Amino acid sequence: MSQRVTPRSFLTSHLRTRAAVMAAGMGVTAVVGAGIAAAADTTAVGSGTAKAVQAQADAQAEAAKTEAAEKKKAAAAKKSAAAKKSAAAKKSAAAKKAAKAEKPAQPAKKKASWVDPVKKYKISASYAQAGGMWQSAHSGQDYAVPNGTKVMAVHGGTVAKAGGNGAGDGPAYGNAVVINHGNGTYSQYAHLSEVNVRPGQVVKTGQKIAASGNTGNSSGPHLHFEVRTSPNYGSAIDPVKFLRGKGVQF
Repeated sequence: MSQRVTPRSFLTSHLRTRAAVMAAGMGVTAVVGAGIAAAADTTAVGSGTAKAVQAQADAQAEAAKTEAAEKKKAAAAKKSAAAKKSAAAKKSAAAKKAAKAEKPAQPAKKKASWVDPVKKYKISASYAQAGGMWQSAHSGQDYAVPNGTKVMAVHGGTVAKAGGNGAGDGPAYGNAVVINHGNGTYSQYAHLSEVNVRPGQVVKTGQKIAASGNTGNSSGPHLHFEVRTSPNYGSAIDPVKFLRGKGVQF
């Protein structure tokens, strides 16, 4: 058998082909390695970004939690301040109420029970005074006042009589009014220019009953005033003494 001889050109071609295959294999390995490295780098970057995002979310959550706590604390402080203010207001109101309760109530000013029959007057003749204008001693008190001055009831009562002719006591009194105050006490008002009440009418203390004048046996405008124990002439008592006993000052 003869020895087989491989042509040199074939060996050269074969070596070149094998070298190319090996080079190609090495290239694939390199490419695969590079891909693995790139994937590793991508994974690393993605992991870092996720951690950053999570850290930011955690920080924001913590900030929100802190803000909520601060708001809750502020609300609690405000509520506490309001409660203290309300308690202080209630305490102050209670103190004022207690002080008011302790302070004795001021009695209402008592209205005068008896008054003068006229205001701003001058005494022109007194009770029991002698003079030529009357038969004997003067039976009342004369108040010199302008004509038309308001004449008031010295005390509440019922009109016993009123009108001209001294309301039945004679023309010397002119127009007159007599009021029954009860308990045997009467007041008489004479020489009036006008009469504003009628018999049987109930009047109050200080109520206007007439206007002063100069009617009857009179030398000038004035009011003749008497206090009597009956409605008729002849029962007069000292009017000044009586009214002073009732608290009226002259």
